[in-house]
Order: sequence, then structure tokens, then C-alpha cells
Amino acid sequence: MSKALIIIGIVAVLAGLLWPWLSKLPLGHLPGDIVIKRENFSFYFPITTMILISIVLSVLLRLFSK
Repeated sequence: MSKALIIIGIVAVLAGLLWPWLSKLPLGHLPGDIVIKRENFSFYFPITTMILISIVLSVLLRLFSK
């Protein structure tokens, strides 16, 4: 359990350091992401982005777990 927490912490730090470059990726603006904008209301649900990230993480974890 402690090994997993250390790896999650390292990944979070790396994501924070690489954020200026990661924010330029088109993630979050894919077709299928739900965006509703009204006068005083804005709703954003990145369902396609979440599915894509889930698939990529699942493949990576399966490759590195063996």
C-alpha cells in the first residue's frame, strides 16, 4: 500500500511540473464532452476525455504490472 501511495505522489508531482505543457493538449475539448453554457450557469462534463484517460491508464497499468 505504501509503495502505491509513493508512486501516486511522484506522478502527481510530475504532472504538476509538466502542467504548462500538458495544458496545451486537446484533452477536455474532445467531441463527446458535454458543455452547457447559459447566462449565469456553466456545466462541463468531460465524459469522452475521462474514457480516453481510463483506457490509456488501464493499458499502461496492465503493461507495467507484468
